[in-house]
Amino acid sequence: MGQMNRDPRSPCPIATTLDIVGDRWTLVVVRDLLTGKKRFSEFLDSPEGIATNVLSDRLALIEQAGLVTKAPYQLRPKRFEYTLTTKGEDLLPTLQEMSRWANRHIPGTWTPPESFMAKKIP
Repeated sequence: MGQMNRDPRSPCPIATTLDIVGDRWTLVVVRDLLTGKKRFSEFLDSPEGIATNVLSDRLALIEQAGLVTKAPYQLRPKRFEYTLTTKGEDLLPTLQEMSRWANRHIPGTWTPPESFMAKKIP
């Protein structure tokens, strides 16, 4: 990752999008934000078991990419809540379609809750 400070490797929209969200964790963090998680500890509770250093890196990456904003909710020690921007929320249909694809083609994947699948971009 870390493509945000470099020129795009290609003008291809898929390649440039993957430069931001194309690792194994970023879209999982966005999924969690779309389902209401906001705090570091909440992301750590996800079943995928993301490591703390990886989570810190991904949150910084998506903040730099303009997908989230962060605001302190506690000063000592300083802790933050993360909120999706409109740019981040716009990934919802992509995640819904990825879920549908996986449910059709990858046996054993769980069906996301209807509340997630029916959700619309605000």
